[in-house]
Amino acid sequence: MLSASRTFLRSTAAPTLRAQRRHATSVAAFNGQKNAKGNYIVSMIEGDGIGIEISKAVKEIYAAAKVPIEWEDCDVTPSLINGRTTIPEPAVKSINKNLVALKGPLATPVGKGHQSMNLTLRRTFNLFANVRPCKSVVGYKTPYDDVNTILIRENTEGEYSGIEHTVVPGVVQSIKLITREASERVLKYAFEHARSINKDRVLVVHKASIMKKSDGLFVDTAKEVAKLYPDIKVEFELIDNTCLKMVTDPAPYEDVVMVMPNLYGDILSDLSSGLIGGLGLTPSANMGDHVSIFEAVHGSAPDIAGKGLANPTALLLSSVMMLRHMGLDSYGSKIEKAVFDTIASGTANRTRDLKGSASTSHFAQEVIKRLA
Repeated sequence: MLSASRTFLRSTAAPTLRAQRRHATSVAAFNGQKNAKGNYIVSMIEGDGIGIEISKAVKEIYAAAKVPIEWEDCDVTPSLINGRTTIPEPAVKSINKNLVALKGPLATPVGKGHQSMNLTLRRTFNLFANVRPCKSVVGYKTPYDDVNTILIRENTEGEYSGIEHTVVPGVVQSIKLITREASERVLKYAFEHARSINKDRVLVVHKASIMKKSDGLFVDTAKEVAKLYPDIKVEFELIDNTCLKMVTDPAPYEDVVMVMPNLYGDILSDLSSGLIGGLGLTPSANMGDHVSIFEAVHGSAPDIAGKGLANPTALLLSSVMMLRHMGLDSYGSKIEKAVFDTIASGTANRTRDLKGSASTSHFAQEVIKRLA
């Protein structure tokens, strides 16, 4: 399973205990097998815009770190089949075969009727939980010095179910779908995740004070699921209160794993990213029962594509989450430390979005120099 604590998704439990926990539950566990060369094959979705550049940086760093991984490039250029956005069958087969993928930013074609590619991937592979850790980065100063949050977002329904229609001209109805099945699945994952990283509190964020039936179902399901985890305390908080408290003082949220319905998770995860310096520093994982996709959640930035200005940090840290999910903790820790040491080393080695002057390739080479 994924794990996280004071480093991105790193468990403080002993390796044997981590292994026991990983194999003791079927909730988003990695079941991939090494090939004859002793390597895992990982599907690589380079993405659009700057995706090609930051994916190249990741591949170079992985080669230098001698990570036992082979990349299998995937083309996910969408097509419309019977009005439904679909990704190519070879990509579907690749990801289903390898069980894990790393994804750069994807742009959704405008004016062509395509659904968001991120939504399409979540739907295609039933990626029910989005995991977003946010931790203050030493050496990159923001107004907040003590951010260390873990947020788990239900990834398949809520306001993002796509159920909307025009009632009469000028009146549109959009339906928020909440089911017990999907709620129970993501809540169980949140409790399992908290247990795997030695946290004893799960915070359920909601708005059941207004949406009494939909969010009320999510809250009621959380109370039922909590009975299965007597070692973990469940707490509840309204989404607006959580936002206010986090921007006032994020420190109290270090000790909990937050879990919430889809839209709230979308908003609060970006808010948390803002506290540490933006999406360029934030890793993300989309977890499913069989397949997991790790991604940089920032945009494809076509305005700077091909100029060597892109920051590969978010994709690198997402790949670190991937390595830990696969049980390759030592490689993940080595790459993570090299990334953070590079950022802390000064503006000459940081990209422009981090108030530095380094190019994408220069940043990658500095990371490689610091691999221990």
